[in-house]
Amino acid sequence: MVRATVNRLARPMSPQRILRSRPVRDTFWMTLGILIAAWGLDAFLIPNRIAGGGVSGLATVIFYVLKNLHSPVIVPVGIQMAMMNVVLLVIGIRARGWRYGGKTIFGALGLSVAVDVLALPWFRPLVPHLAANDPLLAALWGGALMGLGVGMVFRVGGNTGGTDIIAQLLTRRISIGIGQLMLALDVIVLVAAGLVFGPTLALYGAVAVFVGGQTIDLVQEGLVTEKAAYIFSLQAAAIGQAIVDELGRGATALKSRGVYSGEDRDVIFCVVSRNELDALKAIVHALDPEAFLVISDVHEVLGEGFKEAGARR
Repeated sequence: MVRATVNRLARPMSPQRILRSRPVRDTFWMTLGILIAAWGLDAFLIPNRIAGGGVSGLATVIFYVLKNLHSPVIVPVGIQMAMMNVVLLVIGIRARGWRYGGKTIFGALGLSVAVDVLALPWFRPLVPHLAANDPLLAALWGGALMGLGVGMVFRVGGNTGGTDIIAQLLTRRISIGIGQLMLALDVIVLVAAGLVFGPTLALYGAVAVFVGGQTIDLVQEGLVTEKAAYIFSLQAAAIGQAIVDELGRGATALKSRGVYSGEDRDVIFCVVSRNELDALKAIVHALDPEAFLVISDVHEVLGEGFKEAGARR
């Protein structure tokens, strides 16, 4: 009985159990991301007539068009966003199933509700209209907060509707970041903003879209804090051992063959932190001044000596 209990405890968690342990965590991060994005819209973008692209930008344009025409019915931005997302939600669910659809509905409706709720007079002390006299500041901060919030939602596999759905579906077929895809899809919204608000505010909207796209990719991929190095050298074994002994980092010898020489050689691959890069270069230069060293940025490293795999999200 004791042995059976120990074996059961030591058995790795099945994929099904792992998936069942995620909903609460994913819902928390999606909710936090939605609130951050809505705060950025209500505090910076919407009151300053800056269309930050996507469904929210288009809804902002329509909102001010109706307001300027003194329409008897002015539909709030959040309700407009919810209405626009209906068709796109159907497309997303048909393409990726109800599991994706559940998170999409939560993200899209959640952001729509949050935008209208935080815009109520009761929340004005918590969500003031900021940077009224500085549209550039409003575009930068509004775009960054939108990108941060939407990026957090993306990171747990959800989205906030609108062009997010199209971007996530296309990114499976096109090797371009989600932020860049959204940037391309937002052009038509910026054109509409230019026609309604004028070219100056449309250009500020473009700044918000660009900053938001870059922030989304940053949240998705992480900060560049590590460096990957490929070392081509006749002293590969000595360099690899020095990396292990001097830097305390692991190193892997990859088998390779020179195209010109036809000779088999080892290539040393390792990942080091940014502040260890100079020491790595010094080791390589000391052991083989003729070595060929290739260094590239690494956005995220999971495993021993770096971030734990379970801390990815």
